[in-house]
Amino acid sequence: MRIDKFLWSIRFYKTRSIATEEIKKNRVSIGESTVKSSKEVKEGDVIKIRKNQIDYKIKVIQIPKSRIGAKLVSLHIKDMTDKEQYEILKMRKMTQDYYRNRGEGRPTKKDRREMDDYVGNDIATDFTDWDDFFGESSDNETDNDETSNDEEKDL
Repeated sequence: MRIDKFLWSIRFYKTRSIATEEIKKNRVSIGESTVKSSKEVKEGDVIKIRKNQIDYKIKVIQIPKSRIGAKLVSLHIKDMTDKEQYEILKMRKMTQDYYRNRGEGRPTKKDRREMDDYVGNDIATDFTDWDDFFGESSDNETDNDETSNDEEKDL
């Protein structure tokens, strides 16, 4: 099986095209040598993958016939990644800033909702009728309509 299809079938990458791109960027190797997408994978091969700044190392136990479910992945590969790599990943997730600093860039949807709650929407609730909002009275409109009808009768 081709390595791009293998990485897709064991759910390491979401699509085959993503797997192919990563292989072209030399982020995937078998043993110590980088590979092309067409490289055939055999049982017993050790594949090194660089993904999310982590160096994964997996050993091929069995080659699947097609894409498999997540629960069956452990039957086909053995994870040989160093525990230090997983600790690095955990530390990055913990130290990651999820929110931008105040005043930098466009507000997020959450920030926008908080601003709307803080400011409130008093103007829209005070005026229920657009004519009242713009200061027009309904008496003026009826007077104008009557005068226009009178003018039409004279013609």
